Amino acid sequence: MDDDVREQAEEAAEVNALYNALKHDSDAQVGAIMGPLMGQNPEFREHGDEMAGVVAPVVERVNGMDAGEKRERLAELAPERVEELEAEDEEDDQALPDLPNVDEYDEVRMRLAPNPNGPWHLGSARMPAVIGTYKDIYDGWMLCRFDDTDPETKRPDLDAYDEILDAVDYLGFEPDEVIKASDRVDVYYDHARELIDLGGAYTCSCPGAEFSELKNSAEPCPHRDKDPETVHDEFDAMVDGDFDSGEMVLRVKTDIDHKNPALRDFVAFRMIDTPHPREDAAEYRCWPMLDFQSGIDDHLTGITHIVRGIDLQDSAKRQAFVYDYFGWEYPEVVHWGHVQIDAYDVPMSTSTIIERIEAGELTGWDDPRAPTIASLRRRGIRGEAIVDAMVELGTSSSNVDLAMSSVYANNRELVDEETDRAFFVRDEGPGTEGSVELPVSGGPDAGEPLVHPNHEDRGRRSIPVEGGVVVETADLPADGERVWLKGYGCVRYEGDELVATGDDLDVVREGGVDVVHWAPAAGPRLRLRTMDGDVTGVAEPGVLDYGADDLVQFERVGFARLDDLDSDPAVAYYTHS
Repeated sequence: MDDDVREQAEEAAEVNALYNALKHDSDAQVGAIMGPLMGQNPEFREHGDEMAGVVAPVVERVNGMDAGEKRERLAELAPERVEELEAEDEEDDQALPDLPNVDEYDEVRMRLAPNPNGPWHLGSARMPAVIGTYKDIYDGWMLCRFDDTDPETKRPDLDAYDEILDAVDYLGFEPDEVIKASDRVDVYYDHARELIDLGGAYTCSCPGAEFSELKNSAEPCPHRDKDPETVHDEFDAMVDGDFDSGEMVLRVKTDIDHKNPALRDFVAFRMIDTPHPREDAAEYRCWPMLDFQSGIDDHLTGITHIVRGIDLQDSAKRQAFVYDYFGWEYPEVVHWGHVQIDAYDVPMSTSTIIERIEAGELTGWDDPRAPTIASLRRRGIRGEAIVDAMVELGTSSSNVDLAMSSVYANNRELVDEETDRAFFVRDEGPGTEGSVELPVSGGPDAGEPLVHPNHEDRGRRSIPVEGGVVVETADLPADGERVWLKGYGCVRYEGDELVATGDDLDVVREGGVDVVHWAPAAGPRLRLRTMDGDVTGVAEPGVLDYGADDLVQFERVGFARLDDLDSDPAVAYYTHS
C-alpha cells in the first residue's frame, strides 16, 4: 500500500469511525466500520490484508474524543454525514407521535390486554412494541391484563398466559403489573350492582332476535323500566347461576335513539354454561362482556392512555356511557389501523393457526412457516428487530403493511458483526438443484477461510478436503473451467475431479472465476428448516462445535439458528439472507 492510498484509507476510516460512534453513542469498533469502508471504497479491497492495521489506530484515536469533538471533526471532514445523522435523529424522534395530553397526567399508564386463547401471532407484537416503547419514552407504567372472561367462544388456553408473558419478555419489555380478569369477576359484579342503583342497567330476557329488532327500530325493550329491586334480584339470580345460557342478560341503558344502533342498550353480562378452564374461575356462570369488564378495569387500574384498533371505536363509545354513570373521566384513546404482513401463506389468525397445527399442516407454533412470534424466535430473530419494525409503522388510523424485509434488515444489523461464518452445501429441498461430490488434487490438505471476514483476529476455520468435497450443482463450472473454492483456492474442473491451479486471487478480481462455498464430502448432514420447506445438505465439521441457539451465517445461503446438533441430520432454522 503506497502512502497516497494509506492516507485515503485513514481519512475514510476516520469518517466512518466518527459516524459510527456518534450514531450509536458508543465507541467505534474496527469490525463495524470495515464492511462499510470496503463497500464504499472498492479500491481498498486489494489491500484487504493490510486494512485492519490501518483502521485500528484511527478508531483508537476517534474513541479518545468526546462527543462534541467527534461531531466537530466529522463536520470538518464530511458535513453531509452530520446532516445524515441529524436526519436520522429527527426520524427516530418522530417514529411514534406524542401521546395526547400527556402533560395533564402525573404518570402515563398504559395496558396490554391480550386474550389468552393461544400464543401470539406476529401481528400481536405490535401492541407491546408500541406500548412498551411509549412506557420507555415517558418513563411510564405498563399493565398486562389478560382479558379472559369468555370461556366459550374465545376459550383461554392455560399455557398461553405464560407464553404471552414470555413473548413480551422476548420483545424486551416487562409489565409493572400482571392481572387476570377472571380473578376479578366479583369486582365486576359489585360495579354492576352499583350501576343498577344509578339507574344505568336492567335485566332483559328478550330473545336475541327480538331485541335486535327493537334496537334497530329504536324502540325500548319492555324490561327497560323494571324497578331496581327486581333488577337486583334477577341479577343476583344470574350470579347464582339460576339461568341458562341465553335466558337472561344485564344491559346498560344508553340512548335508545342513538344514531348508531350498535350503541343502544348493549349487553354488560351474559350467562355461559361452559366452565372456565382456570380452576379458580370455574364456578362462575355469569360473565361480563369485554366492553364492561375492560372499561371498569381501565378506570380501577388508573389507565391514562389506551391504544386500540380502529374497529373498536364503538367500544370506547359504549364504555363512555358507563363512565358517565359513575362520573369517571375516560382515558385518552389512540385508534390505529390493522397491520398486514407479507411473506406468509398462513393467515395471522389464532384459530386458523390452531386448525393448521391440529391438521398436521404445521408442526407447531414455532414452525418457520407460521406467522408467529414463536416462529421468529426459533429462527434466531431478535425481539428488538421486531419492535423496531413495528414502531416504525407508527400509530396511523389507516391499515399498514409490515414488510418482513424490514424485520430482517433490523436483525441483520444487530447480528452480522458477531455472527461467525460457515459453509453449508444444499442438495435437496425447495430452490436447490442438488450437489456434486468430487475429489480435489494438487493443493493443500485443508481450506482455511476466515471465521469472520471483518474480524481477522477471530482466526480461521480448518476444513479438510481429503476424501473429496461437495459443491452445489449450480456452482460447478464447465469442464476445463476454473472456480475459486472460498478459503481454499483456485481449482479447475477436469471431468471427474477438481485440480488446484495455484492461481492467486487476481483471477477473481479480473473476473471470470467465481467464488463458491463448499464442504467436505464427509461433513455432517444438516437439515435447514425454512419458510418454504426443509432443505438438506452437508455442512463443514466445525458447525457441530457450536451450541444450540448459536447463530451462524452459512455463506451464500443466509443466517441460521442452530437448533439440534445431536440429531442426525443436525437441525438448524433459517433466519434470513
